[in-house]
Amino acid sequence: MVSRESQHRPPGSGEIEKLKSIVVNEINLRAAELSELARRIHANPELGFKEFHAAAWLADYLETLGFAAERGIARLPTAFKASFGKGRPAIAFLAEYDALPEIGHACGHNLIATAAVGAAVGARLAAEHLGGQVAVFGTPAEEVYGGKAIMADRGAFADLDAAMLVHPDSADIATAQALACQGIVVEFIGKPAHAAARPEAGVNALDAMLLSFAAINSLRQHIRPTARVHGIITDGGQAPNVVPAHSAASFLVRARDDAYLDALKEKVLNCFIGAGVATGAELKYKWDDVRYATMRNNMTLARLYQQNMRPLKRNVLLTEARQAFGSTDMGNVSHLVPSIQPYVAVARPGVLIHSPEFAAVAASEDGLKGMLDAAKAMAMTAVDLLSDPEMVKKARDEFEQGRK
Repeated sequence: MVSRESQHRPPGSGEIEKLKSIVVNEINLRAAELSELARRIHANPELGFKEFHAAAWLADYLETLGFAAERGIARLPTAFKASFGKGRPAIAFLAEYDALPEIGHACGHNLIATAAVGAAVGARLAAEHLGGQVAVFGTPAEEVYGGKAIMADRGAFADLDAAMLVHPDSADIATAQALACQGIVVEFIGKPAHAAARPEAGVNALDAMLLSFAAINSLRQHIRPTARVHGIITDGGQAPNVVPAHSAASFLVRARDDAYLDALKEKVLNCFIGAGVATGAELKYKWDDVRYATMRNNMTLARLYQQNMRPLKRNVLLTEARQAFGSTDMGNVSHLVPSIQPYVAVARPGVLIHSPEFAAVAASEDGLKGMLDAAKAMAMTAVDLLSDPEMVKKARDEFEQGRK
């Protein structure tokens, strides 16, 4: 075990490697417990803000290992913070555990949650001997509702030196690209009439919605290749022989930067406004209160993570060449604190996230191995930060420079 004297002097490279070996061994010793926890969450999928079992299981487990757990933080019943140690640096591992409707953990959040817990369980040994603090933040409702964005607005991530989350995927990549995103809920109010006897007396709210879709489809060829607009009709009328007096839809608008997102939102809204004018239907709309931010990758942290994956026989790319990416509320965290959201390969190429096939992978041996490797790499990255104040400063300096 590393001597407590290391708290009073910078540890040498040999001591750091020894401590990394200790934290990895601790995760190996807890592998069966962590795997059981991941499978239990997978077998009991819960939707956003309803993850009462998952949040309790994770916080309870951490408490048994000496973490102090605060439940219901940021006024969210299924959010929590479990911390070990005190002082600075303060290193956070973020856990997601919400599932998708119908297809369960097809985004692998059960693996994200247990990787975060495993990383903290290992890194607590480094915090015990080097000083500083490690914490797991339980962050509900990443899908659709942006739980981290809400938590960020309510100050949950203040006073952190680094934040990490590893997402399961089909490739090993140290950084993530994410689009800024905001949703809009739209309604058209028309006038009912008999669709055969008196169609001229009605105002067709469904026609207004269909015209909106057509206008947005036309808009798509004139927007940037990385921008996205997509939505679904949630109400299209009640009976085929009645002119629909109400229609509703939910859309998401995404872009690579906030300025273009604002410009694109205006263009999308004009599609709905025009359809309302054309049909005579009244438009009502509301933009979501939560807005997903772009991801700001801290390359200092990303390089440490990449290096710490090498002993685990994973050749991790520093950046991704692909252009297929979505949005994440981890982006909101990355605008407040030096952050990374690497990907860990658990599925073969071609198996898509948000598919039944990926849901199966999230409970497989490959999925659990990826989860444990992610936990080890994050824990070793925490060792690098806890043992080297200059590395923490380097990450912070890069973050501040990026803000300028």
